[in-house]
Amino acid sequence: MTGRAASHTVFVTFVDHPEKLTKVNLLIESIRTFGGHLSESYIWIFLDDRWMDSCPGLKGNGTKAIPFTISEKISEYPFAGKVAACARAEELTENLYKSIVWMAPDCLVVDSPALFDLDDRADAALRPVHVRNVGSLAAEPPDGYWKGIFKAAGITDIEETVESFVDCRTLRAYYNTHAFAVNPSAGLMSEWQNLFAKLVSNRKFQKKQCADETHRIFLHQATFSTILASGAIRKRMLPEGYCYPYNLQDMIPEDRKAETLNELACIAYENRPLNPDAMTDIVVEEPLRTWLS
Repeated sequence: MTGRAASHTVFVTFVDHPEKLTKVNLLIESIRTFGGHLSESYIWIFLDDRWMDSCPGLKGNGTKAIPFTISEKISEYPFAGKVAACARAEELTENLYKSIVWMAPDCLVVDSPALFDLDDRADAALRPVHVRNVGSLAAEPPDGYWKGIFKAAGITDIEETVESFVDCRTLRAYYNTHAFAVNPSAGLMSEWQNLFAKLVSNRKFQKKQCADETHRIFLHQATFSTILASGAIRKRMLPEGYCYPYNLQDMIPEDRKAETLNELACIAYENRPLNPDAMTDIVVEEPLRTWLS
């Protein structure tokens, strides 16, 4: 078998406003152009129902727009759409896929991201966070924020640690959510949504531990990390070329900084310009240079 019928991987992203459509279309084209053996995988774009009529063209060529409604319980919370889209994708796979690859709209594939294609030896493929932000230092007891998350998850602590890529801090397991892969049969995304919703609706936790914007913004990432670190989850830790934070290029230590864009598999760029003539802090070689131009 060849082509999409043989693929065990589906890419997933989420559009919560028409202004993200340009980025999503660029992400789709990057997968099709540089995705290697994953280039013909199906791509599902989950759309908040409110914007379905405002986002034409997201279909065909293996791409499918899927309207869905985010639960009112979490709909107004930061990054609730990401959590809900991943959980819904897990429901829809019906054991047809071994890998759901989440990629945020402001990510780009620049070379074959082959390690996102999970086999029977891994339940998830992950990168550590770029910077600590609300992460819990491994050398210190967890603070009230993390204690609250652990309590809601039914655990007291997690033993696994990671080192944040940019600021090099040793943290309790804290994973990046710009891009990752999970095996839908493990049910991790539904667990994530359940834990996230439980804490969003916990008024005491929200009033005390999530009173500030930063802790609210990163609750989705903290709950994701707790789910992935609290069970017997077989994890594939991805190399530095995956989900490389080009948006933080000027902050990355010199010994970790990529010299050429082409040596990477996928990047997060957020609001950084992608015109190669403007990318003066990294070399962009062919064929990527012409494609970006």
